[in-house]
Amino acid sequence: IYRKETEEGKKQALKNMVSKEYKRDSSLREKFQLLRSITNSHAESETSIIEDASKYIKKLKHKVEKINNETTSEQYFCDPTDPMVTVETLEKGFMIKVMSSKNEPGMLVCVLEVFEDLGLEVVEARVSCKDSFSLHAIGISNNDDCESMDGEVVKQAVAVAVSTWSDSQDPKG
Repeated sequence: IYRKETEEGKKQALKNMVSKEYKRDSSLREKFQLLRSITNSHAESETSIIEDASKYIKKLKHKVEKINNETTSEQYFCDPTDPMVTVETLEKGFMIKVMSSKNEPGMLVCVLEVFEDLGLEVVEARVSCKDSFSLHAIGISNNDDCESMDGEVVKQAVAVAVSTWSDSQDPKG
């Protein structure tokens, strides 16, 4: 009887071990599939999926460094007496960048009001208002006539508003 119970116990322990191993393998397979889909990998082997993920991470790190370098260099080369405004025409809208070495309260609201006046809807934006002012925004036309809107018009409207705002906030002015 004792021997039979011991063998039953061993069989149950083996089943439990196999079940845990199966669950662990299943969980790992799911995680590899998730990693594969996130990194747009077409690899089949786990090693290749990890290699593709490593390349993907390196690309992302490079993009982040590039963005950080752009933002840093734009902040350092910005003329402190005159906020810098650049506008790039995109397929369906504009990439608008506003840089100023000083950050006056309300400048962001001022810029957003200009967007509204121009009929631009902000679809993506990155803003820093800590020590200096930096805005990178993508604006698209609300009224579908973006082709008729000129990037230079957008630039001038934003530049005038920011300069006017800066001058009105200057205690010397």
